[in-house]
Amino acid sequence: MFGEKAFGAVLLGLRQQRRLTREELAEASGVSVRAIGDMERGRSRVPQRRTVVALADGLGLADAEREALSASVRAARPTRSVVVAGTVVPPRSVGDFTGREPELALLREAAGRAPADGKAAVWVVSGPPGCGKTTLALKAAADLRENFPDGCFVVDLHGVDGPVDTGEATLRLLKALGVPDRRLAHEDPQGRAGLLRALLGGRRCLVVLDNARDEEQVRTLLPTGGRGLVLITSRRSLTGLQDVHRLALSEMTQDEAVALLRRILGEERAEAEAEAVGRVAELCGRLPLALRVAANWLTVRSGWTVDRLVRRLADEERRLGALAAGDVRVEPAFELSYRQLSAPAAHMLRLLSLVPGPDMTAAYGAALTGTGVLQAEDVMEELVEAGLLQATFTGRYQLHDLLRLFARTRLSREAEPGEREAADERLRVWLLETAVVAGRWYQPTYAAAPSSGQGLAAPESAEQARAWLQNEAPAWLAALRDAARRNDHTRVVETAHAMEWFCDLWVHWGHWPEVFGLAVEAAAALDDPYMRAFHLNCHSWALTTCEQRYREAIERADEALEHARRAQDLHQQASALILAASAYQQLGDARSVADKAFSAVELSEGADLHEVWPQAVRLYGTALRLLGHAEEALAQHQRIADFLDAPDCPLSGLVADVFRAHTYQVLGLDYAALRRWREAVDHHRRAQAQSRRIGMPHREAEQLLDLGEALIELGETAEARSCLRQVLAFGDAALDKESKAARRLLDTLPAT
Repeated sequence: MFGEKAFGAVLLGLRQQRRLTREELAEASGVSVRAIGDMERGRSRVPQRRTVVALADGLGLADAEREALSASVRAARPTRSVVVAGTVVPPRSVGDFTGREPELALLREAAGRAPADGKAAVWVVSGPPGCGKTTLALKAAADLRENFPDGCFVVDLHGVDGPVDTGEATLRLLKALGVPDRRLAHEDPQGRAGLLRALLGGRRCLVVLDNARDEEQVRTLLPTGGRGLVLITSRRSLTGLQDVHRLALSEMTQDEAVALLRRILGEERAEAEAEAVGRVAELCGRLPLALRVAANWLTVRSGWTVDRLVRRLADEERRLGALAAGDVRVEPAFELSYRQLSAPAAHMLRLLSLVPGPDMTAAYGAALTGTGVLQAEDVMEELVEAGLLQATFTGRYQLHDLLRLFARTRLSREAEPGEREAADERLRVWLLETAVVAGRWYQPTYAAAPSSGQGLAAPESAEQARAWLQNEAPAWLAALRDAARRNDHTRVVETAHAMEWFCDLWVHWGHWPEVFGLAVEAAAALDDPYMRAFHLNCHSWALTTCEQRYREAIERADEALEHARRAQDLHQQASALILAASAYQQLGDARSVADKAFSAVELSEGADLHEVWPQAVRLYGTALRLLGHAEEALAQHQRIADFLDAPDCPLSGLVADVFRAHTYQVLGLDYAALRRWREAVDHHRRAQAQSRRIGMPHREAEQLLDLGEALIELGETAEARSCLRQVLAFGDAALDKESKAARRLLDTLPAT
């Protein structure tokens, strides 16, 4: 098209055809105006490939024009003769290699042990596509080659794209080891394999078998003895190989990822937009391949800011496509592994992209695919073996962010009509039904939730229920939000209803106001007065306990009282009065606490509301103490203790245990108000022990603070100091006011 014209002349002609100034082409391509001028004037005759790609993109070239521009570059490059010794690639290292210090240290230690052990060390370096397995192995080979005087060799086995035959790999290594062709011609495949093992066993060599497809491809290439080191890289973990060491790679740490970007971009440019560089690292999932592609984008496009790339990568729909620089792309690296999966595994990978949380169990796969847990686990283990899913030490699975986007893209392209919606529905139903079952373990009377018929195991104890609700919280909360968006009001109110008692065990989760707020809206849509009262009460509790929004909590409680009267439900009426009293207590309005709590006591006593009465009496007694009537408060709170200790007490289990912890605490405060410090200490200790047994750290922190104050009054400062330090050790599990009070008291104690 352009004959034998030089690159600069071709570039100039293309720019002029499109009537672009150099400034306009620089803006479109990211290549600087000065660089374009140098190329057009012939001062820069052989630009890098990535620069050519950027210019072609900026010019909007068709395929034929793009090829002509590339051809003019190739014609300008001088030809070089290369002497090839053998047929094995010599080890090379990446000049800007960054991070992976623990992994390199492990391999250095292995290299140091090899001579003494008398047995070749074989390491399998596995991990997902793009995590830097080959780069790490080549870096280690380059660093360690002096430890292996008989040679360092790298064989690319092309495991995911046209795998090299094992016999061919054997032949390449034998030639690299200096075996003459005449000798090789007289050996059959088994003889060559034996010869290779013998040579490697007798020499001190380092061999990198890069990009292995499976165990069969490398098994006959491994020495059975000797003093060498073999590094195998593979996307699969190659669990079928015996007597090998394993090194599983994943993404880099955030610090390593940022350091790699800074090395490629240059310190000055990276420092100017340090926050944006950190964001690029996050959006690339800290995956080395993605980080290099992103950095190359910015290196070629010197006119771009880092923040401009952040905006480009922030769009999930475009992120994988954006992570391409010239012929280096992230998505094809995933595609090669994806093509090798069995149909069930590929199907599973696509559906796992729908999981809303950061990790998952096999039950998620079972719910998504409508299969059993064991069957799903088998398929998910195939994904682990393929390097597309990570198995953690806790028995959970993780899907890398970029692989999740890849799988979601494949789901959009390959799913049958309605398949995604059906899988989404199965997952959402399972998550919310299991949340209901788990939450009901903490209600006074346990009742199983209705089953969806999916056959997935539900928690079988309160301990399992608590673990499930906390571990799967990101997922079931996302499912609850989704149900709310879909106007599935009944499922929303049922799920939140099941959390009535559990929420007090996990106060600092941070999402209870949202959970009960969604339920308030759903109950209003259903126009169910009881449900409206119930969830308004729960929302009032959350606003007081979790967010200290006391005025709003009172408004919610008053609104709940109206709907409870409409529903003629005395339980919710009493609860509304108690919750209003709780908020007034936090505001320091003791008279309003007394009025509301006394009304709740009368209501609950008249209707035998055993689950409400202890709370009402506790608050009423607290109000009396705040108003200066500590003896009357003590009498009221002793009534609760007698009720709970009675042989025929109608309350048991968690409910009774929680009420005992609360009652011991307020009795301790009553005794403290009466300056009966020894009795105060005894009750605070009982309260703290009870809260610890139940698992209520926020209450335990309060009670340790109360105990510390009482011990100080008794002059027992050593134990007091210990209690106050325990309050601080709770960290975020304690409220700020407890932590601040503990620090203040510690400062008043004499130095030890």
